[in-house]
Amino acid sequence: MILFWSIAGALGAAVLVLVLRPLLVPRGAGAVSRRAANIAIHRDQLRELDADLAVGKIAPQEHDKARRELEARLLEDVDAAPETAAAPRGARGAAALIGLAVPLAALGIYFAVGTPNAVSLRPEQPPVSVHEFEGMVARLAARLRENPDDDEGWKMLGRSYAVLGQLPKALEAYAEAARRAPRDAQLLADFADALALSRGRSLQGEPEKLVLRALQIEPGNLKALALAGTAAFERRDYRTAADYWQRMLPLVPPDSEDARDIRANVAEAVKLAGGAAPAPAPAAAAPAATALRGTVRISPELKGKFGPEDMVFIYARAAEGPAMPLAVLRRRARELPVEFALDDSMAMAPGMTLSAHPRVVITARVSKSGGATPQPGDLQGASGPVANDASSVAVLIDREVR
Repeated sequence: MILFWSIAGALGAAVLVLVLRPLLVPRGAGAVSRRAANIAIHRDQLRELDADLAVGKIAPQEHDKARRELEARLLEDVDAAPETAAAPRGARGAAALIGLAVPLAALGIYFAVGTPNAVSLRPEQPPVSVHEFEGMVARLAARLRENPDDDEGWKMLGRSYAVLGQLPKALEAYAEAARRAPRDAQLLADFADALALSRGRSLQGEPEKLVLRALQIEPGNLKALALAGTAAFERRDYRTAADYWQRMLPLVPPDSEDARDIRANVAEAVKLAGGAAPAPAPAAAAPAATALRGTVRISPELKGKFGPEDMVFIYARAAEGPAMPLAVLRRRARELPVEFALDDSMAMAPGMTLSAHPRVVITARVSKSGGATPQPGDLQGASGPVANDASSVAVLIDREVR
């Protein structure tokens, strides 16, 4: 995408130089117009700004604001800059107008009738780097300081900090979100999970209280049921653990890997409790949010090239649009092959949700460093473009990052 815009910008600049030269430089003059140089500089900045928007480095609101500032500064520079060659005043004004209007008109026509995303249809788009992601998170945090009543923004900020491993900041963001949305069950479950991680993965005490509050609000919340069962198991209340986990079964596909794992956990808890299994829970309605499900496997040729504790990142990106992940899931390599489910609750930024993009690409990567940025030696694979609610996506990790 960047290469495309760079080439297009260079060709556009070359055409404009040829078109504007008679207007900017009087016959026989060899000096360069300082005003024309200012226009060229601002035009380059405008192209860079549009390229940043195209690859998802900046939000549309930030792009509009920065573009207005560039255009205002351009008008000031065109007014103030003296000419080294004495071109006629009318010709200079026409050149400035053409230099600004032509690229803007071309961009407008292209985005109206062209296919801006055509160069982004290939599955292997470069992932967002940690530095770029941290910049997005910093901009989200800055926006929330100006608009602190955005509870969705606080939730996303909490998830983003959790992905970055910045648990103290994640807890602060979750606390702000919970204060503004005290009856959001998914938020309370996410808050409890992060709080448990910060306490050595223990759910006892405040994390369990948050989980039980989530279940009072939404008895069928899958994550809250899983955490409640784990908390009970931690304190050796195996029968209660089995009961919570049994209630998860109607919420997942019966033949899925998730269902098999849950049944195994229930059986283990029942065995430790020394009694019969709890009665099957009544069927519950599945969550209404868009969910994408599939399986990640690793090529037999790569099975000896990772450790059981290596981190596996599974994430969805828009097939046509910014490269920023729409949903991210982490697993351990020892779990491969692993069945996954991605949904809007895993979004990393406002508006960048799975349900907002009809076609997505699923990428899975075994990270040797545990970080989100691809490193040489990592193992990676990707699906082709699929529907955002597909139920049997197959991802094969089949290549090594060089």
